[in-house]
Amino acid sequence: MISAFFIFNQKGEVLISRLYRTDFKRSIADVFRIQVVSNSDVRSPIITLGSTSFFHVRVNNLYVVCVTKTNANAALVFEFCYRFISIAKSYFGKVDEESVKNNFVLIYELIDEISDYGYPQNSEIDTLKSYITTESVISSAIAAEESSKITTQATGATSWRRGDVKYKKNEAFVDVVETVNLSMSAKGTVLRADVDGHIQMRAYLSGTPECKFGLNDKLVIDKNSQGGASDAVELDDCHFHQCVRLNEFDSTRTISFVPPDGEFELMRYRSTSNVKLPLRVIPTVNEIGTTQVSYNISVKASFGNKLSATNVVLRIPTPLNTTGVDCKVANGKAKYVPAENVVVWKIPRIQGGQECTFNATAGLTSTTTRQVWARPPIDVDFEVLMLTASGLIVRFLKVFEKSNYHSIKWVRYLTKASGSYQIRF
Repeated sequence: MISAFFIFNQKGEVLISRLYRTDFKRSIADVFRIQVVSNSDVRSPIITLGSTSFFHVRVNNLYVVCVTKTNANAALVFEFCYRFISIAKSYFGKVDEESVKNNFVLIYELIDEISDYGYPQNSEIDTLKSYITTESVISSAIAAEESSKITTQATGATSWRRGDVKYKKNEAFVDVVETVNLSMSAKGTVLRADVDGHIQMRAYLSGTPECKFGLNDKLVIDKNSQGGASDAVELDDCHFHQCVRLNEFDSTRTISFVPPDGEFELMRYRSTSNVKLPLRVIPTVNEIGTTQVSYNISVKASFGNKLSATNVVLRIPTPLNTTGVDCKVANGKAKYVPAENVVVWKIPRIQGGQECTFNATAGLTSTTTRQVWARPPIDVDFEVLMLTASGLIVRFLKVFEKSNYHSIKWVRYLTKASGSYQIRF
């Protein structure tokens, strides 16, 4: 499937190269350097030249590149690239040019292990770490014992977990993280409102535990085939970690699985119905002649008073010919940033039900030809703990293990927006 794998720096120098097949020479790297790295106009992650396709992912000024001549599944190739990046991060932290140079022997070991003749193989981090290690060399007796465990783990039913994991304190942490995307018109009509969510889990549990994870009673996965109630949580699509037993989820909406050891993404989902908007922004912006623009913007938290939004940042656009802005706010701080033509209003915390107002007057320079102001949207960033915009909740989390040990479970919710919550005016 993949004929060659490369890692380039931002200058186009090859840091890592591995040719899996004979249909390419190493000089194919020069083609990518000329066509992509040296060409600032290229925006597509896939470049096809003749019968050769280059798939690339950028991370910290590095290019992770896969090359193929076959009609490969693009989603699978990108999954391989992102999986490699995740594995590299788990081994040596930040993936940048310096860390690649310091760990090139390890990287070659990893790419040879996760791909055989260009076909992706076992890429479970927990399994890889059991026999590809950056620590000291272990004795031959222990190595033989470890080798048998590795074989069982890589070929058994739960290749993502070893059976001899032990912890003094058994804990499971569940984070439900949602990103809200909003586009609202100047008339207050919601043009787009959806949620991208994922459930991140950290499992520090001994043995081979069976976990059961329950979500909302009223949960509709495919709203086209099932009639959901108005208060039901509707998820358009779900993607699960390979450890989840899908047949049980389809019948009972219970997620049953044997978790990998450590941190992993249990589930990813998307919702476009019954989205609860945490913050309501009501802007009133008027152009006064050709010399001034007045702003009156109110932000109201639409959740309960026991919760609060933190790190709230509003980026309020100003015309290109703005000379200065006189801002008045009762909460937080507002500052005009001329280089970006915006006023940045930062509010450390908004309590549920609280309303904050922003009043300002922008002074404009007179121009010979009046240009119509495009009025870009207001961008809002925020974080709200213990709230989900989709309404998704964890009803229960149970851990079963043959030794019947006691385990502590923690569940946390986070709803946030970063550059995707926009209100036009």
